[in-house]
Amino acid sequence: MPYSVVYLGPSLRLEEARTILDAEFLPPIKRGDVRELMRNRTPDAIGIVDGQFLQSFSISPKEVLEAMDAGVKVYGSSSMGALRAVELAPYGMVGVGQIFRLFASGELDADDEVAMVYDSHTLRPTSDPLVNMRVALEAARSKGFISEETRTLIINEAQKCYFPERNYKYVLSRLAAKIPENESTNLKQFLETSAPDAKREDAIELLQHMKSYLASL
Repeated sequence: MPYSVVYLGPSLRLEEARTILDAEFLPPIKRGDVRELMRNRTPDAIGIVDGQFLQSFSISPKEVLEAMDAGVKVYGSSSMGALRAVELAPYGMVGVGQIFRLFASGELDADDEVAMVYDSHTLRPTSDPLVNMRVALEAARSKGFISEETRTLIINEAQKCYFPERNYKYVLSRLAAKIPENESTNLKQFLETSAPDAKREDAIELLQHMKSYLASL
């Protein structure tokens, strides 16, 4: 039976991930994790979704290359996985999802776009990643809930925030006097009910890609 490993954290709830793919799910990846994994057993596939930014050194491209050289199919999406997939796509790493495409196209290039903080025990996010805000606010604009001027205003303010402190409540509170009341009401309702979650959606897409690949072995 094929063996796969996915490094997952705040982008997608573990309970939901397990309903999509039968894999070994490990916490957000850090430097040394893949080498340690390969010392014990070589997986058929590895999925990298979330990784550590502040807590330890980030996973290095060289480490991922070593796994691919050993015959492992490596996928990346959503967060650290998307960043490494952009760097290593020429060598065979498979990038998945909208966030990967935004970085691959050059539309985004800063690591702090995907950075976020989370509870170390529950892995639940405690900040909002800027890339998620971009995607959600563009959706709100396209649906007519906010103007392009408001969308730009919010993004510019969010960019000024250090990423552990970045969240909708804080950013919108700083702009309360600048956003029309009707737009503010519409946006808050949209964010609470139907706004897209790019990181989550990309993580699901990665698991689906891995499932199809593993089924073909």
